[in-house]
Order: sequence, then structure tokens, then C-alpha cells
Amino acid sequence: MIARVRAGQPEAYAQLVRAHTAIALRAAAALGAGADAEDVVQQAFVKAYCALGRFRDGAAFRPWLLSIVANETRNTVRAAARRRTLAGREAALVGADPVIPESADPAAATLETERRAALLAALEKLSEEHRLVVTYRYLLEMDERETAEALGWPRGTVKSRLNRALRRLRRLLPDVRPGETREGGAPA
Repeated sequence: MIARVRAGQPEAYAQLVRAHTAIALRAAAALGAGADAEDVVQQAFVKAYCALGRFRDGAAFRPWLLSIVANETRNTVRAAARRRTLAGREAALVGADPVIPESADPAAATLETERRAALLAALEKLSEEHRLVVTYRYLLEMDERETAEALGWPRGTVKSRLNRALRRLRRLLPDVRPGETREGGAPA
């Protein structure tokens, strides 16, 4: 696909944009772009297009694009000189990708919403590098190799930072475990 873009076929880049817009929006929202997520993603696609000459043949496009989205998000947040609130990030994440289907049990939906809010609050307490690695690996569902490529870190660094971040999250979220409820720890 990249070769087609480099050969002057604009429709090939349009296909790349269509294929990666949703994940790019999720990344921008998860990294704090909030209401600016669409602008961040649009600017990231423009920068990616301009930088295609430096794109390594054989490399995966998604991690490369998401690293541009992360940088653009960081720049936008710094330029705005304000921090996004937890509520703004949560709203952006929920708006970007529905978590709970409308047909879900209201009690289960409430529990899931509480868990999500607790997770987002705990993520806010992590260092930026730990928040980034958890966001890429789990919220954006990237595998270890893609996470390493997107962050520009060696795989060993991804593993160690992810391990430390998850240990910290366990301390921050002692009552929230996958597959458990808060009452007695019975499986959900």
C-alpha cells in the first residue's frame, strides 16, 4: 500500500486513512486530546503523508502512525497549556468506542462504568511512560512488538515498564480485578 502511495496513487493513502482512523482517534482520546482528537488525527495523517519518504520498507504502518498521533497529541496538549480532566478523557474514550452494549444488564453496566472510571483515575496517577505503555498495550490492544514500535522503545523496555505499571495499577486498584465483583471476589 505504501509503495502505491509513493507511486502517486492518492486513493491508496485514502485507504490507509480509512483503515486506521478509528484506532488513531482512540489513541488521541486515550492520550488526552479530548475534544481536539479529530484535529490531532487529521494533523497526524498529514504529517505521516509528508514523512512517507522516511517510512521504513517492511515496517508496520499502524505503530508508526500511532507514534505520530502520540507526538501530535502531546504537542496539542502542551500548546493548549491545560490538562484534560479525567471526565473529559472518559467522555472521549466512551464516545470513541462504546464499551457497554445497550442491551446489557443495568447492574453489570453500572459495575463496568465504575470499573472504567476507577481505571482511568488510576491511569492518571501513573507516570507518563507507564500510562503510555498501558494505553497502547491494553486500551488500544496493540501487541508487544507494535507497542515497542509505536513508542520507539526496545521490547525489553516495554516489558519492564508494563510490568511496573501493572504492579502500580494493582496497588491503586485493589478492589478491581478482571473477572471479579467487589462483593466477596466471586467471579462475575
